[in-house]
Amino acid sequence: MFRDGALHPSSEQLAVRNPWTGETVGLVARDTVPHVDEAVRGVRASWRPLRPDRRAAILHRAAALIRERSGDLADLISRESGVCIGETLRETERAATNLVVAATEAERLRGESIPVPGQDRLALTNFEPIGVVAAITPFNRPLNQVVVKVAPAVAAGCAVVLKPSEKTPLTALAFADIMLEAGLPPEHLVVTTGEPAVIGPALAGHPDIDMITFTGSVSTGRRVAAAAAGKKVLLELGGNDPLIVLPDADLGLAVQLAAQGAFATAGQSCRGIKRVIAVGAVADDLVAGLVEQTRRKRAGDPLDPATEVGPLISEEAAVTVERRIADAVASGAKLLHGGDRRGPLVTPAVLDHVPPDAELVIEETFGPVAPVIRVPDMAEAIRVANGTRYGLQAGVVTSDVAEFSAIAAALRVGAVNLNAGPHFDSPHIPFGGVKSSGIGREGIPYSIREMSTIKTVTLPYPLHRES
Repeated sequence: MFRDGALHPSSEQLAVRNPWTGETVGLVARDTVPHVDEAVRGVRASWRPLRPDRRAAILHRAAALIRERSGDLADLISRESGVCIGETLRETERAATNLVVAATEAERLRGESIPVPGQDRLALTNFEPIGVVAAITPFNRPLNQVVVKVAPAVAAGCAVVLKPSEKTPLTALAFADIMLEAGLPPEHLVVTTGEPAVIGPALAGHPDIDMITFTGSVSTGRRVAAAAAGKKVLLELGGNDPLIVLPDADLGLAVQLAAQGAFATAGQSCRGIKRVIAVGAVADDLVAGLVEQTRRKRAGDPLDPATEVGPLISEEAAVTVERRIADAVASGAKLLHGGDRRGPLVTPAVLDHVPPDAELVIEETFGPVAPVIRVPDMAEAIRVANGTRYGLQAGVVTSDVAEFSAIAAALRVGAVNLNAGPHFDSPHIPFGGVKSSGIGREGIPYSIREMSTIKTVTLPYPLHRES
């Protein structure tokens, strides 16, 4: 466990393995419930909020350190997650940007004054840190998924107990070192590693945890929420995000967005494109362009700068993707390119005529797959897009703003992007979904407020007495 500013030895350890080579990248502690209990109680007893200007200075310094060490961090991310080195270099820059935004927002967090109508009193509101935040993060972006939870917590003045994925904990530990080097007091950050079925409930149900922020699967998120009953939760539970392409779409843009959104991070992204919904006559040309674009994608060694699609996090994950592709084909879909599996690697796949009720497109498929669903009109596109339990983000490609507005109003999702994919993101805007996609909103300014409480103070206000 990383606590009090250092790693503490453990009698039991977990091996972190490179998904591509199978080699052991590192060993981490297999923490237990007593370890977690002791650490959380220690944080509660010793943590005190920092001044906003100090929080901002720490976050700015951490961003600078990440940029200085981006090459080493990117290499570590690729080795433990299998994500291509070109993408992990971009991930380090995204993480640094998120830290800078959090630093700026830390000093903007202020309340308001409210003259109370009909009474000679003035109400003053102030944001205070919610307390000790448990942050549980997934494997797919080992640095940025940690940063988007830890940075707003620090900006809000909270202490953090971080539980990274057991598959990718090494980057989180490296980031913890950076935060302490940047000036964060050791009692403000603990990193616990171990089995999620053991550590997750222990954190979520701990009486000294005030809030849980979690990113992961729907089933695990629901268990976390049940264990955290009575506490505030911020849950990002995945998506089945559509790109809807209308007949008047810029075809080149649609193809580019589809390939980019379906294959980035080997398809292991909650906001990535999971379904391409082609409306009417655009389908033939869209599919042809997507196949041509996909043929150029190089899959293989994630540390080779020329590679664009690396392995999935495990062979088990790849087998699931392979099976869902086969099931879709058995149900009438046409596999036009890719879909071959070699161990944990699945080559980028394009499927056409995918039935809207195929498991490949009903469930969140974490793999490099671009399934095209053909529909006759906008009404059917909306019905198909809304036809899963998820509602995270969507993209629409069209030149008709009125048509887009009607679609955006009808989609049950957290965000709709015109002429951009569902994978569009910015640290400045809210991120989150509806239905089974989660509760609450991330996005740095919004997370900071989620991790804050509002205290109201009222006092006499004799400035406007009637004569």
